[in-house]
Amino acid sequence: MNVAVVTGGSAGIGKAICEDLLARGYEVIAMSRRSADIVHPKLHNIGVDLTDRGATAEAVKDMVARFEVTTVVHNAGVIRAALLPDVQLDDLDALVDLHLGTAIQLVQATLPAMKARRFGRVVLLSSRAALGLATRTSYSATKAGMLGMARTWALELAPEGITVNVVAPGPIRGTEMFHEVVPAESERERKLAAAIPVQRLGTADDVARAV
Repeated sequence: MNVAVVTGGSAGIGKAICEDLLARGYEVIAMSRRSADIVHPKLHNIGVDLTDRGATAEAVKDMVARFEVTTVVHNAGVIRAALLPDVQLDDLDALVDLHLGTAIQLVQATLPAMKARRFGRVVLLSSRAALGLATRTSYSATKAGMLGMARTWALELAPEGITVNVVAPGPIRGTEMFHEVVPAESERERKLAAAIPVQRLGTADDVARAV
């Protein structure tokens, strides 16, 4: 049986990914501060603040003691928006820990099981903001960092039967992160949709299918 861990699985894109994997027969561990509101016998919640390196280490240790995880989907993310003069280095540190450090902790811990089976899947959720976006210094930097990290891991792990990929969504309607900065049904939301070739914003289900 394939077992997947999904960070930030309690809402939005993470929840949609959990639901999609469950529908495909996976055992799924949702790792986030809040429990995923999903009723399913194969869904397991591990509550943890992933910006806390020590707490994350303990949660990951507990997870691998209980499950043989061969699929890692690192979706959890926060923005900490600020124009350059207002960027706080504490925010940068927190996003490095969450977007990059947590991914390293998860994959390091699950590698033994993946190598033993000569099968593994790692998917990191980056963002179109990796290309640059006003007020996103810390977010863009760490989401761009995921790309280099994933390329490096893909080269290192391919001989072990482990693939590493990145999905980088643009604006995804209906998620807390998106609507924190773009109000629902606003003129800004309509302009964003009009600038997309298919004339609509993405949905969490779109991203889950890509994952």
